[in-house]
Amino acid sequence: MEYIERYLDEVKRIAGEISPQRIEKIIDIFCEVREKKGRVFFLGVGGSAANCTHAVNDFRKIGGMECYAPVDNVAELTARTNDEGWETVFEEYLKTSHFNSNDMVFVLSVGGGDKEKNISANIVNALEYAKEKGGKISGIVSRDGGYTAKVATECIVIPVMSEDTITPHAEAWQAVVWHMMVSHPRIMTMSNKWESMRLS
Repeated sequence: MEYIERYLDEVKRIAGEISPQRIEKIIDIFCEVREKKGRVFFLGVGGSAANCTHAVNDFRKIGGMECYAPVDNVAELTARTNDEGWETVFEEYLKTSHFNSNDMVFVLSVGGGDKEKNISANIVNALEYAKEKGGKISGIVSRDGGYTAKVATECIVIPVMSEDTITPHAEAWQAVVWHMMVSHPRIMTMSNKWESMRLS
């Protein structure tokens, strides 16, 4: 019970520390990208990659935005990894997609990447390319925010509560925050099924 109670207490504390103002600014960015008919590219690895897939579904279906997650194309992802190297897969995807200044890269990551330590180099390289092309950069990360927080137009950093719960909180709160954003009246263009049904 001790771990469960501590974990739930950390959830409450994180909820109190996340900045509503930063979330509002990211919603502004999503709206701007949609108005300019830009695209959003969700980048992440591991559990965050699965979150990218989910987020793409939500922002396309509910938010009416053109969104992609490179990890969804397993054939291209593995071919590029095999032929060119794992660290290039996201950057090359953006290049082939003709990423431009109307577009946004949205990172879902525990640490946000670290250029010096060569951690999540694929994310770092993609962010450098996005910067070069003048696109927007945003994300939901944890720890100190890493490279993503350094170069982002705006970014949410999930605060660290304890050293043994960094990853589960980071990946869980990615979902909490993007669901909050995609269900916001300024982004939502199509209501969710269950909310549109009357309770009996």
